[in-house]
Amino acid sequence: MHARELVELAAVVSAHGPVLVRAMPRISPAAVQQYWTASKCRLDRWARSLKGITADIDCHSPKALREQWSRVRGVLEEILTGETLTRVWTAVAAVCDRRHGVEDAEPVARSVLIGHLEARHRVLMLLVRGPGIDAEAAVKLNHLRRRTERWTDLLVGYLAGLEDVSEFAFDPQRAKDFAQDLRYQCGDPGGGQAWPLVLASLRAAFRQGLAPVSPNTDLNARIASAILACFPGELFDSTGLFRSLWLMRLTNAAADVQGMIDELLSPDMPVERTHCRLRRFEK
Repeated sequence: MHARELVELAAVVSAHGPVLVRAMPRISPAAVQQYWTASKCRLDRWARSLKGITADIDCHSPKALREQWSRVRGVLEEILTGETLTRVWTAVAAVCDRRHGVEDAEPVARSVLIGHLEARHRVLMLLVRGPGIDAEAAVKLNHLRRRTERWTDLLVGYLAGLEDVSEFAFDPQRAKDFAQDLRYQCGDPGGGQAWPLVLASLRAAFRQGLAPVSPNTDLNARIASAILACFPGELFDSTGLFRSLWLMRLTNAAADVQGMIDELLSPDMPVERTHCRLRRFEK
């Protein structure tokens, strides 16, 4: 799953976060666990990549580093753009937990966000001191950072009607301004088209300029499927983007069931435990 698709998913999470808050008394613990596991694996990969990049800067010539730019670029872009989904999902998880008086999803989401903020800080430090990143590339990455921050604040602002989630924005005041603008547009005649236009603009903003392949497509997909598994199935229709998201959700569920079946049929599985597991299918 490409990094730009995670930005689009962040828009879907922002738009339908209120549905999750109203429809689900508690977020699925299994989905939260999957989100944590996949996110932690991705954070570890990022840390190794950034460490390797720093070592290259210290030990290699700028010319050699420029030759490795395609690998470096994908990691840096993934960290910068991926923060949109991390912040938006943390905001939704926080609202869900607060509304229902639990601490299921917010602590996990905040932990992932803290790790993401650390990775982002290292990226920014790399842009400042990295001799292997030429000025043109650094400028493009900085533009990507600023574009990502603005879109993140807009999507966080869309959730402002639920509770005060401005802490998850890059610029809380900008998020509040975006929230006010969206409420005004949606209140106008024909305002129902406001959000589709926002989504179309977001897609256009990230359609070009990114590396053709993200370095962690597998973990990006696992993170996305974990978040989607938290939403009620009725949210997804049979067309367009929602159809593809629904298929991802079903694929994730099917993989979980297949894993359970493989475990049940394992010759090492005790008979008593097998009977206990099978009773779950009978209910």
